[in-house]
Amino acid sequence: MTHYSIAVLPGDGTGREVMAEGCALLDAIEANTSLSFNQIIIPCGGQYYQETGLEWPDGSFEVCRDEADAILLGAIGWPGAVCKNGDLAGGQVVLGLRAGLELYANVRPIKLYEGVQHKVHGNFQQVWSPGKVDMIIVRENTEGLYHSLLHRSAMRATGGEEYEPPAMTFPGMNGDVAWDPRPISRAGSKRVIEFARKLVLLRNGSPEGVSKLTCVDKSNVTRGCQLFRAVFDEMAEEWDDIEVDHAYIDAFTMWLVRNPEWFDVVVTSNMFGDIATDLGSVLQGGMGMAASGNIGDNHAFFEPVHGSTPKYAGQKKVNPIATLNSVQMMLEWLGYRNNDDEALKAAKAIDEAVAEHIKKGEVLTYDLGGEASTTEVGSAIIASVVEKLK
Repeated sequence: MTHYSIAVLPGDGTGREVMAEGCALLDAIEANTSLSFNQIIIPCGGQYYQETGLEWPDGSFEVCRDEADAILLGAIGWPGAVCKNGDLAGGQVVLGLRAGLELYANVRPIKLYEGVQHKVHGNFQQVWSPGKVDMIIVRENTEGLYHSLLHRSAMRATGGEEYEPPAMTFPGMNGDVAWDPRPISRAGSKRVIEFARKLVLLRNGSPEGVSKLTCVDKSNVTRGCQLFRAVFDEMAEEWDDIEVDHAYIDAFTMWLVRNPEWFDVVVTSNMFGDIATDLGSVLQGGMGMAASGNIGDNHAFFEPVHGSTPKYAGQKKVNPIATLNSVQMMLEWLGYRNNDDEALKAAKAIDEAVAEHIKKGEVLTYDLGGEASTTEVGSAIIASVVEKLK
């Protein structure tokens, strides 16, 4: 029996509801395979902050760093829950883990399952062909425009000294001026680009059958992007096993929607990746379908990318598939990292079960045009996973 310790961070609002389905999925896999999961539940987020004055219990970062083989997060954020320094309560959890554990690659698969109906102009319809949407966007996760916030969160998580960028003056600007530095380093660029290239080699290419890595930036304007692209081009000179191309972020957002079949793996900087991946989620049916991984050399955590949706909290109506797909990504990462065929088999079973469930179109949440509850969707998919594992 292979044993894994999983730090489970339910978070806020509907995050707790979808996490219940993620934990149930782990329980079902444990009961039907040789895999064993020790689920370490850690309360956290804005609601916990309002109750205790803490974003998560003291020592939680160390538990995630030292005791967990992987980390699974629900969602963070609650109305009125703001730290004394103005940061969103719960940022220490998400951003502190990203920066404190050096989770430099944010991995966002964008895959359209057959049967997904998009909500366009108020009507549910099939807009994109499933065979045309299958890519991964890799976003640099520790530098760029969010560096200061990431560093503050990491310092709160680890007990270090917080950093604020120095005051500056800007020619032609008077009165109050707020600014955020956007540091992009050669080392940080190199490691995330190499990570993205390895993903290309693990996949079967774009929907057009091309194994390709696309660099997305704004190197015609910003110095940070000029360095990012220069590093990409230097590295690409050594590659003879994949194709490469480039796109400016503004043009990429158009091509992403108009011609998603062009893309296999995309690598980009922090802020651009944050925005482009949310746009990309529309291609797969919305945020309720969008899973993600935050991955470094030694640690990783996985989360659905939707928020805590306070207005729906307690109603059990949000889509759990993004969370189930995040569990799938976690098991796939554990499988590759540990040469664990059983974990890879379980990950494949989840992907197949989700695809078949959506294709049937019988038990779906409101965002996909159905009326089923979070639990009804989760239970149906878990039952299918169990059948496949048997």
